[in-house]
Amino acid sequence: MKIIITGGAGFIGGNFVHYMLNKYPNDQFICLDLLTYAGNLATIEQVMDKDNFKFIKGDIADRKLVYEIFESENPDIIVNFAAESHVDRSIENPEVFLQTNVIGTSVLLDACRKYGITRYHQVSTDEVYGDLPLDRPDLFFTEETPIHTSSPYSASKASADLLVQAYHRTFDVPITISRCSNNYGPYHYPEKLIPLMIKNALEEKSLPVYGKGENVRDWLYVEDHCVAIDLIIRNGKVGEVYNIGGHNEKTNLEVVKIILKELNKPESLITYVADRLGHDLRYAIDPTKMQQQLNWQPTTTFEEGIKKTIKWYLENQKWVKTVLEDK
Repeated sequence: MKIIITGGAGFIGGNFVHYMLNKYPNDQFICLDLLTYAGNLATIEQVMDKDNFKFIKGDIADRKLVYEIFESENPDIIVNFAAESHVDRSIENPEVFLQTNVIGTSVLLDACRKYGITRYHQVSTDEVYGDLPLDRPDLFFTEETPIHTSSPYSASKASADLLVQAYHRTFDVPITISRCSNNYGPYHYPEKLIPLMIKNALEEKSLPVYGKGENVRDWLYVEDHCVAIDLIIRNGKVGEVYNIGGHNEKTNLEVVKIILKELNKPESLITYVADRLGHDLRYAIDPTKMQQQLNWQPTTTFEEGIKKTIKWYLENQKWVKTVLEDK
Protein backbone atom coordinates (compact mmCIF):
# COMPACT_ATOMS: atom_id res chain seq x y z
CA MET A 1 0.00 0.00 0.00
CA LYS A 2 1.17 3.52 -0.78
CA ILE A 3 0.10 6.35 1.54
CA ILE A 4 0.63 10.10 1.09
CA ILE A 5 0.77 11.97 4.38
CA THR A 6 0.43 15.73 3.88
CA GLY A 7 1.75 17.92 6.67
CA GLY A 8 3.88 14.97 7.78
CA ALA A 9 6.69 17.18 9.10
CA GLY A 10 4.33 18.90 11.54
CA PHE A 11 3.26 17.87 15.02
CA ILE A 12 0.45 15.33 14.56
CA GLY A 13 1.49 14.44 11.01
CA GLY A 14 5.07 13.81 12.13
CA ASN A 15 3.94 11.54 14.94
CA PHE A 16 1.73 9.71 12.43
CA VAL A 17 4.71 9.24 10.08
CA HIS A 18 6.74 7.65 12.90
CA TYR A 19 3.81 5.50 14.04
CA MET A 20 2.96 4.20 10.55
CA LEU A 21 6.54 3.51 9.47
CA ASN A 22 7.09 1.56 12.67
CA LYS A 23 3.85 -0.43 12.33
CA TYR A 24 3.83 -1.07 8.56
CA PRO A 25 7.40 -1.61 7.33
CA ASN A 26 6.12 -3.09 4.03
CA ASP A 27 3.97 -0.08 3.07
CA GLN A 28 5.29 2.91 1.11
CA PHE A 29 4.98 6.41 2.59
CA ILE A 30 5.31 9.81 0.96
CA CYS A 31 5.38 12.96 3.08
CA LEU A 32 4.32 16.19 1.35
CA ASP A 33 5.04 19.26 3.49
CA LEU A 34 5.74 22.92 2.73
CA LEU A 35 7.83 23.28 5.93
CA THR A 36 6.11 26.44 7.11
CA TYR A 37 6.64 27.57 10.73
CA ALA A 38 5.18 24.44 12.35
CA GLY A 39 6.73 21.90 9.97
CA ASN A 40 10.38 20.94 10.27
CA LEU A 41 12.59 18.22 8.84
CA ALA A 42 14.06 17.70 12.31
CA THR A 43 10.72 16.09 13.25
CA ILE A 44 11.15 13.29 10.68
CA GLU A 45 14.95 13.21 10.57
CA GLN A 46 15.09 9.63 11.89
CA VAL A 47 13.06 8.21 8.96
CA MET A 48 14.45 10.24 6.05
CA ASP A 49 16.84 7.48 4.94
CA LYS A 50 14.33 4.62 5.10
CA ASP A 51 13.75 2.81 1.78
CA ASN A 52 9.96 2.97 2.08
CA PHE A 53 9.82 6.71 2.84
CA LYS A 54 10.05 9.70 0.53
CA PHE A 55 9.89 13.41 1.42
CA ILE A 56 8.62 16.03 -1.03
CA LYS A 57 8.73 19.71 -0.13
CA GLY A 58 5.66 21.38 -1.56
CA ASP A 59 2.33 23.10 -1.09
CA ILE A 60 -0.94 21.13 -1.21
CA ALA A 61 -2.46 24.19 -2.93
CA ASP A 62 0.04 23.80 -5.81
CA ARG A 63 -2.18 21.99 -8.32
CA LYS A 64 0.59 21.22 -10.82
CA LEU A 65 2.80 19.64 -8.17
CA VAL A 66 -0.02 17.64 -6.55
CA TYR A 67 -1.14 16.25 -9.93
CA GLU A 68 2.46 15.32 -10.80
CA ILE A 69 2.77 13.42 -7.49
CA PHE A 70 -0.48 11.54 -8.13
CA GLU A 71 0.61 10.66 -11.67
CA SER A 72 4.05 9.40 -10.66
CA GLU A 73 3.21 7.76 -7.33
CA ASN A 74 -0.36 6.46 -7.83
CA PRO A 75 -1.20 6.51 -4.09
CA ASP A 76 -3.84 4.32 -2.44
CA ILE A 77 -4.59 6.58 0.53
CA ILE A 78 -4.23 10.27 1.32
CA VAL A 79 -4.18 11.44 4.93
CA ASN A 80 -4.40 15.22 4.99
CA PHE A 81 -2.81 16.78 8.08
CA ALA A 82 -1.54 19.84 6.17
CA ALA A 83 -3.08 22.91 7.78
CA GLU A 84 -2.34 26.24 9.31
CA SER A 85 -3.52 25.51 12.82
CA HIS A 86 -2.83 28.25 15.35
CA VAL A 87 -5.92 30.21 16.37
CA ASP A 88 -3.98 33.36 17.34
CA ARG A 89 -2.23 33.41 13.96
CA SER A 90 -5.60 32.99 12.20
CA ILE A 91 -6.90 36.09 13.96
CA GLU A 92 -3.86 38.09 12.80
CA ASN A 93 -3.86 36.79 9.21
CA PRO A 94 -6.95 34.81 8.14
CA GLU A 95 -6.09 34.64 4.42
CA VAL A 96 -3.21 32.17 4.68
CA PHE A 97 -5.54 29.79 6.57
CA LEU A 98 -8.04 29.86 3.71
CA GLN A 99 -5.29 29.19 1.16
CA THR A 100 -3.92 26.07 2.87
CA ASN A 101 -6.94 24.72 4.72
CA VAL A 102 -9.60 25.29 2.05
CA ILE A 103 -7.90 25.72 -1.35
CA GLY A 104 -5.29 23.09 -0.51
CA THR A 105 -8.00 20.60 0.45
CA SER A 106 -9.88 21.30 -2.80
CA VAL A 107 -6.73 20.61 -4.86
CA LEU A 108 -6.17 17.27 -3.10
CA LEU A 109 -9.80 16.31 -3.65
CA ASP A 110 -9.60 17.24 -7.35
CA ALA A 111 -6.51 15.04 -7.65
CA CYS A 112 -8.36 12.14 -5.99
CA ARG A 113 -11.25 12.64 -8.38
CA LYS A 114 -8.99 12.83 -11.45
CA TYR A 115 -6.59 9.96 -10.66
CA GLY A 116 -8.66 7.81 -8.30
CA ILE A 117 -8.03 6.92 -4.66
CA THR A 118 -9.00 4.12 -2.26
CA ARG A 119 -9.47 6.54 0.65
CA TYR A 120 -9.09 10.25 1.28
CA HIS A 121 -8.95 11.05 4.99
CA GLN A 122 -9.38 14.58 6.30
CA VAL A 123 -7.90 15.31 9.72
CA SER A 124 -10.12 17.95 11.30
CA THR A 125 -10.75 19.43 14.73
CA ASP A 126 -13.40 19.62 17.44
CA GLU A 127 -13.17 23.40 17.07
CA VAL A 128 -15.58 23.22 14.11
CA TYR A 129 -18.34 22.60 16.68
CA GLY A 130 -17.74 25.90 18.49
CA ASP A 131 -17.71 25.65 22.26
CA LEU A 132 -19.71 24.41 25.22
CA PRO A 133 -20.72 26.29 28.39
CA LEU A 134 -18.52 25.80 31.46
CA ASP A 135 -21.56 25.15 33.69
CA ARG A 136 -22.82 22.16 31.64
CA PRO A 137 -20.26 19.36 32.14
CA ASP A 138 -22.94 16.92 30.90
CA LEU A 139 -22.73 18.27 27.33
CA PHE A 140 -20.31 16.83 24.75
CA PHE A 141 -19.68 17.18 21.02
CA THR A 142 -21.02 14.26 18.99
CA GLU A 143 -20.74 13.71 15.24
CA GLU A 144 -24.28 15.15 14.95
CA THR A 145 -23.41 18.43 16.73
CA PRO A 146 -24.00 21.31 14.26
CA ILE A 147 -20.96 23.19 12.98
CA HIS A 148 -20.67 26.55 14.74
CA THR A 149 -17.24 28.13 14.31
CA SER A 150 -15.61 30.84 16.42
CA SER A 151 -12.26 31.73 14.79
CA PRO A 152 -10.94 32.08 11.23
CA TYR A 153 -9.01 28.86 11.90
CA SER A 154 -12.07 26.80 12.84
CA ALA A 155 -14.08 28.39 10.01
CA SER A 156 -11.41 27.31 7.50
CA LYS A 157 -11.36 23.76 8.88
CA ALA A 158 -15.17 23.54 8.82
CA SER A 159 -15.16 24.81 5.22
CA ALA A 160 -12.71 22.06 4.30
CA ASP A 161 -14.87 19.42 6.03
CA LEU A 162 -17.96 20.55 4.10
CA LEU A 163 -15.98 20.45 0.86
CA VAL A 164 -14.76 16.90 1.61
CA GLN A 165 -18.35 15.77 2.27
CA ALA A 166 -19.55 17.51 -0.90
CA TYR A 167 -16.94 15.71 -3.04
CA HIS A 168 -18.12 12.42 -1.58
CA ARG A 169 -21.76 13.14 -2.35
CA THR A 170 -21.25 14.80 -5.75
CA PHE A 171 -18.27 12.92 -7.18
CA ASP A 172 -18.30 9.75 -5.04
CA VAL A 173 -14.78 10.35 -3.69
CA PRO A 174 -14.29 7.76 -0.89
CA ILE A 175 -13.70 9.96 2.15
CA THR A 176 -13.61 9.85 5.92
CA ILE A 177 -13.22 12.74 8.38
CA SER A 178 -11.92 12.70 11.94
CA ARG A 179 -12.37 15.53 14.43
CA CYS A 180 -10.02 15.42 17.38
CA SER A 181 -9.67 17.23 20.67
CA ASN A 182 -6.47 19.05 21.71
CA ASN A 183 -3.39 16.92 21.07
CA TYR A 184 -0.17 16.95 23.08
CA GLY A 185 3.05 14.95 23.05
CA PRO A 186 6.43 14.87 21.25
CA TYR A 187 7.31 17.25 18.39
CA HIS A 188 4.73 19.89 19.37
CA TYR A 189 5.73 23.34 18.09
CA PRO A 190 6.77 25.44 21.10
CA GLU A 191 4.17 28.21 20.71
CA LYS A 192 1.31 25.91 21.75
CA LEU A 193 0.15 25.80 25.36
CA ILE A 194 1.86 22.67 26.75
CA PRO A 195 5.28 22.91 25.03
CA LEU A 196 5.39 26.68 25.63
CA MET A 197 4.71 26.21 29.34
CA ILE A 198 7.36 23.46 29.59
CA LYS A 199 9.90 25.65 27.78
CA ASN A 200 9.18 28.77 29.85
CA ALA A 201 9.15 26.84 33.13
CA LEU A 202 12.53 25.27 32.33
CA GLU A 203 13.90 28.75 31.60
CA GLU A 204 12.11 30.20 34.67
CA LYS A 205 10.29 32.71 32.46
CA SER A 206 6.71 33.81 33.13
CA LEU A 207 3.95 31.43 32.00
CA PRO A 208 1.24 33.49 30.23
CA VAL A 209 -2.30 32.24 30.89
CA TYR A 210 -5.29 33.74 29.05
CA GLY A 211 -7.96 35.40 31.22
CA LYS A 212 -8.41 33.46 34.46
CA GLY A 213 -7.28 30.15 32.93
CA GLU A 214 -10.80 28.73 33.21
CA ASN A 215 -11.12 27.57 29.59
CA VAL A 216 -11.48 23.78 29.43
CA ARG A 217 -9.88 21.50 26.84
CA ASP A 218 -10.11 17.74 26.34
CA TRP A 219 -6.50 16.53 26.01
CA LEU A 220 -5.60 13.64 23.69
CA TYR A 221 -2.14 12.08 23.71
CA VAL A 222 -0.93 12.21 20.12
CA GLU A 223 -0.10 8.50 19.84
CA ASP A 224 -3.69 7.62 20.79
CA HIS A 225 -4.78 9.90 17.95
CA CYS A 226 -2.45 8.12 15.49
CA VAL A 227 -3.92 4.74 16.45
CA ALA A 228 -7.43 6.12 15.84
CA ILE A 229 -6.63 7.51 12.38
CA ASP A 230 -4.99 4.24 11.35
CA LEU A 231 -8.18 2.39 12.36
CA ILE A 232 -10.38 4.82 10.43
CA ILE A 233 -8.44 4.66 7.15
CA ARG A 234 -8.42 0.84 7.26
CA ASN A 235 -11.78 -0.02 8.84
CA GLY A 236 -13.84 3.18 8.95
CA LYS A 237 -16.99 3.48 6.84
CA VAL A 238 -16.68 5.69 3.74
CA GLY A 239 -18.51 9.01 4.08
CA GLU A 240 -18.48 9.00 7.88
CA VAL A 241 -17.24 11.50 10.48
CA TYR A 242 -15.50 10.17 13.60
CA ASN A 243 -14.87 12.13 16.80
CA ILE A 244 -11.60 11.34 18.59
CA GLY A 245 -11.36 12.52 22.20
CA GLY A 246 -9.18 11.83 25.16
CA HIS A 247 -11.62 11.86 28.12
CA ASN A 248 -9.09 14.15 29.81
CA GLU A 249 -10.79 17.48 30.47
CA LYS A 250 -8.64 20.08 32.20
CA THR A 251 -8.76 23.85 32.58
CA ASN A 252 -5.78 25.67 31.12
CA LEU A 253 -4.78 26.69 34.63
CA GLU A 254 -4.85 23.07 35.83
CA VAL A 255 -2.59 22.08 32.93
CA VAL A 256 -0.08 24.81 33.74
CA LYS A 257 -0.03 23.92 37.45
CA ILE A 258 0.52 20.21 36.66
CA ILE A 259 3.51 21.11 34.44
CA LEU A 260 5.00 23.37 37.15
CA LYS A 261 4.57 20.63 39.75
CA GLU A 262 6.22 18.01 37.49
CA LEU A 263 9.17 20.34 36.89
CA ASN A 264 9.32 21.43 40.53
CA LYS A 265 8.84 25.10 39.63
CA PRO A 266 6.86 27.71 41.61
CA GLU A 267 3.32 28.78 40.67
CA SER A 268 4.52 32.37 41.03
CA LEU A 269 5.76 32.03 37.41
CA ILE A 270 2.12 32.16 36.21
CA THR A 271 1.13 35.49 34.64
CA TYR A 272 -2.47 36.21 33.63
CA VAL A 273 -2.79 38.02 30.29
CA ALA A 274 -5.69 39.58 28.36
CA ASP A 275 -8.00 36.92 27.00
CA ARG A 276 -7.95 35.83 23.34
CA LEU A 277 -10.63 37.39 21.11
CA GLY A 278 -13.67 35.08 20.94
CA HIS A 279 -11.95 32.52 23.17
CA ASP A 280 -13.92 29.25 23.21
CA LEU A 281 -14.94 28.26 26.75
CA ARG A 282 -14.95 24.47 26.69
CA TYR A 283 -14.29 21.66 24.23
CA ALA A 284 -15.32 18.11 25.09
CA ILE A 285 -15.72 15.19 22.69
CA ASP A 286 -17.94 12.14 22.95
CA PRO A 287 -15.92 9.37 21.21
CA THR A 288 -18.65 6.69 21.59
CA LYS A 289 -18.84 6.08 17.82
CA MET A 290 -15.10 5.31 17.69
CA GLN A 291 -15.47 2.95 20.63
CA GLN A 292 -18.52 1.10 19.32
CA GLN A 293 -17.67 0.90 15.60
CA LEU A 294 -13.87 0.66 15.62
CA ASN A 295 -13.16 -0.60 19.14
CA TRP A 296 -10.91 2.39 19.89
CA GLN A 297 -10.43 4.25 23.11
CA PRO A 298 -7.62 6.41 24.44
CA THR A 299 -5.14 4.48 26.56
CA THR A 300 -3.09 7.38 27.96
CA THR A 301 -4.35 9.42 30.90
CA PHE A 302 -3.32 13.07 31.06
CA GLU A 303 -1.21 12.39 34.13
CA GLU A 304 0.74 9.66 32.27
CA GLY A 305 0.89 11.61 29.01
CA ILE A 306 2.19 14.83 30.53
CA LYS A 307 5.01 12.92 32.27
CA LYS A 308 5.99 11.31 28.93
CA THR A 309 5.75 14.67 27.16
CA ILE A 310 7.91 16.53 29.68
CA LYS A 311 10.46 13.70 29.60
CA TRP A 312 10.58 13.91 25.79
CA TYR A 313 11.16 17.69 25.84
CA LEU A 314 13.88 17.38 28.47
CA GLU A 315 15.64 14.75 26.33
CA ASN A 316 15.12 16.60 23.02
CA GLN A 317 16.21 20.17 23.71
CA LYS A 318 18.21 20.02 20.48
CA TRP A 319 14.96 19.57 18.52
CA VAL A 320 13.35 22.55 20.32
CA LYS A 321 16.38 24.70 19.56
CA THR A 322 16.43 23.61 15.90
CA VAL A 323 12.76 24.33 15.17
CA LEU A 324 12.91 27.74 16.86
CA GLU A 325 16.13 28.73 15.09
CA ASP A 326 14.71 27.74 11.69
CA LYS A 327 11.83 30.23 11.95
